Amino acid sequence: MTQKELLYLEDAVEHEKNLIKIANETVNLLMDDELKNFINWQLEIHQQVKMELMNLLRGMAK
Repeated sequence: MTQKELLYLEDAVEHEKNLIKIANETVNLLMDDELKNFINWQLEIHQQVKMELMNLLRGMAK
């Protein structure tokens, strides 16, 4: 993997972390249960994507 590709993966992990933070903050502010459920669903997706990216980076470190 090139340095550029590695930096791209690191940036993608940081973007996912930011999206997770924003989703958590948003859920805490919402009153509508349907919207909360939707945001929680999105949160799960972004947590999974972050874990997959982190696993990819760990694999590169080996």
